[in-house]
Amino acid sequence: MKIGIIREGKNPPDKRTALAPKHCAELMLRYPTLTIVAQSSTVRCFTDDDYTAHGIAVVDNIQDCDLIIGVKEVPTAMMVPNSTMMFFSHTIKKQPHNRELLREVVAKNIRLIDYECLTDNLGRRLLGFGRYAGIVGAYNALLAFGNRTSTYQLRPAHQCSSIAEMHQELKKINLKNERIIVSGGGKVANGVRETMKAAGITEVSIPDFLSKDFEFPVWCNADVLDYHERDGKPPESIDAFIRDSAKYTNTFKKFLSKANIYISAHFWDGRSAPFFTPEDAKADDFRPCIIADITCDVQGSVPTTLRSSSISTPIYGFGRFSETEAEPYANDSITIMAVDNLPCEVPMDASIGFSAELAEKIIPLFLEDDVQNVLERATIAQDGHLTELYRYLEEYVAG
Repeated sequence: MKIGIIREGKNPPDKRTALAPKHCAELMLRYPTLTIVAQSSTVRCFTDDDYTAHGIAVVDNIQDCDLIIGVKEVPTAMMVPNSTMMFFSHTIKKQPHNRELLREVVAKNIRLIDYECLTDNLGRRLLGFGRYAGIVGAYNALLAFGNRTSTYQLRPAHQCSSIAEMHQELKKINLKNERIIVSGGGKVANGVRETMKAAGITEVSIPDFLSKDFEFPVWCNADVLDYHERDGKPPESIDAFIRDSAKYTNTFKKFLSKANIYISAHFWDGRSAPFFTPEDAKADDFRPCIIADITCDVQGSVPTTLRSSSISTPIYGFGRFSETEAEPYANDSITIMAVDNLPCEVPMDASIGFSAELAEKIIPLFLEDDVQNVLERATIAQDGHLTELYRYLEEYVAG
């Protein structure tokens, strides 16, 4: 088998890679019949020389590869007909901006495997950059608070060489009795937890967060069952909520009357209720002056997110009373951080972490038995048509 690592072609440029040189070399040592090549790139966080130093050939053409892997959506001009390609396609939610991508996949007879759909038998995702989104999103929230209050100034995450350097920056923060609420669980929330720990901010329980006063900065993590109710009762389980999410009321407002900073780290399916409304943001007891929306569901679960922002310009304002974009640090505006590609701010760390999981959990499935049909479940299109699991995308592809 021959695997080709495609150069990232999407703009703005993405420095991440799906397979780091070290893991390429380890895979080829483990599987003597496997060959891995890297398409030459001037953008990738690992240089061409980094790959050749590990015995990985650097090439211009990867059309002869059995499997072509990348990170972000592959531009249609770079797609290889009659191949197997694996990357984040961002099509399974019928994202309008990627309709043409999926049309090209079908037209060019490409087998498309989407990282987002690689799951075990219980439906748990096997790969992702969620941890790094959480780490950077929380850092950006603290950066924005320092800018808004003029009490300290952090270097932007993308100007730090590593997460370790970001943690050193966090020694500059100067918080008093600020209160931070984080919604959601899983890898993203765990990434937020890493940043909170590095910043020396104390985690408190939900009852204490809602009822007690503190003389030092605190943060609290609330997950799905903590802020949804039906007939005054929380869901029996997360599975029960997922089955009937539209039937539950979101009660997250109780946290927003206590928190200065809100960091969203949840998953939102589009059927359940938003976490608050624009009208809620006008109320006197709505306290957050910073909202770091890691989920970045534009005008979705966090309605103050009017658009995604960029790494170079991560902050904008939401006018509490105008409900339009406003000056980010004005008294009557909420400071919004809504970067939708946060892991790109730490490309080296994020690539190494993702690559380790890909090499351990996924690449062997192409070379050994895939007894749980992981690859089949993640195959969106094959042989010129959508697969059975993804037939619901037919109208989306047709436009």
